[in-house]
Amino acid sequence: MKPLAALLGRRARLRWLHLIIGGALLMPYFLVGTVLVGMAGGGEQLFSSVPAQLAAFALALPMAAVTGFFALVRPLSVATARALCGVPPALLADGPARTRQARVRTAGWYTLHLALGGIISGATLALPPFAVAVIALPFSAGLRETWLLDGPEALREPWALALAPFAGLAMLLALALAAAVAAEVLARRAPVLLGPTPEDRLAAAERRAADLAVRNRLARELHDSVGHALSAVTLQAGAARRVLDRDPEFVREALTAIEETTRRTVGELDSVLGLLRQDAEPDEEGTAYGPGLDALGGLLAHCGVPVAYEREGDPEDPGVVDPVVAREAYRIVQEGLSNALRHGGGDAASPVRLLIAVRERERELEIVMENPLGERPAVTRPGGGRGLRGIAERAVLLGGRAEAGPYDGVWRLTARLPLAMPRTGATGTADRAEGRG
Repeated sequence: MKPLAALLGRRARLRWLHLIIGGALLMPYFLVGTVLVGMAGGGEQLFSSVPAQLAAFALALPMAAVTGFFALVRPLSVATARALCGVPPALLADGPARTRQARVRTAGWYTLHLALGGIISGATLALPPFAVAVIALPFSAGLRETWLLDGPEALREPWALALAPFAGLAMLLALALAAAVAAEVLARRAPVLLGPTPEDRLAAAERRAADLAVRNRLARELHDSVGHALSAVTLQAGAARRVLDRDPEFVREALTAIEETTRRTVGELDSVLGLLRQDAEPDEEGTAYGPGLDALGGLLAHCGVPVAYEREGDPEDPGVVDPVVAREAYRIVQEGLSNALRHGGGDAASPVRLLIAVRERERELEIVMENPLGERPAVTRPGGGRGLRGIAERAVLLGGRAEAGPYDGVWRLTARLPLAMPRTGATGTADRAEGRG
């Protein structure tokens, strides 16, 4: 049954259909070829002359090859090969043929498809009726009189007529075998001629890297936003629990801070998850992933630790600080506050000094955060957090730098970021900072 399935099974029928489509695509070129042959002297015997038909077929193939150089031929060919030839999708390229090598390969495939499809289509149209007539010869006197009247005497012998049905079946089997062989040739050539070129593989790798960068960017935003909120809420709730019976006013303030922190964090979470659901990209200014320095007031008011905030210049002005830099600066401050909450001398009420300064001369945004020296902040959070390493990565991606460590009896975090981001395309610094390359 396996040989029969290979010739007449579902895959074989789909591949045969693919060849028929190739024959249909060949017809316009073949008709132009017949016109050219007729103009060259084929005359009235054009459609009854086998050499003339072969000449028209030979002229049609170069014209088909020229068509194969068009960029959109490859995605159409790939789509039909995937659907009808049974070629694994991973072996075929996606998108139009952009390079010369890809177009040459596509033209080769297109020509081969139309050539084999034209032969099999012609045989499919002509051979089955003839084979059926041969099978019916022993049972139809009219057919014998019409076909064998002027034929060889041997064909009218009883033994010849007895073999006629088997000859007709052999013709049909030969047609199915020829179609299966032609289809197998196309299926084996498809990965070679329609497969990705080195340029296609490079472009696919760049797309995957860009997608991964976007996902990493979103994961980092979620980590910083939710991680800070949980740290603040945990400490505020713990402090409120300890003074619940003797300081109701402090408990009220702690609950208010918890409410504001969770409301703000839920808003940021909805924004980031919305990007994931919509598979969206950040806007041109890179602000779609999170808040900037203009939202710093709400963060400082409900972060769970007293903050003495100083600023020099106007860091909240988007005309002074690039929105991408402002967004990263907000996250750096947020992570610094999380470290202060977890390691600020073991007391959630430990004061924190924050300075954000616009250094016009150096074209830098400077962030300095100091808190009492308690346990040294961890480089990474348990469970996969990024901590100070994440701050350093953000600064480096922007073309800046960050450092943290003990300094004169306090823990100091310093970050220096450029005020403006050069827009250098898909591989530029700004695009990397936004997770696009």
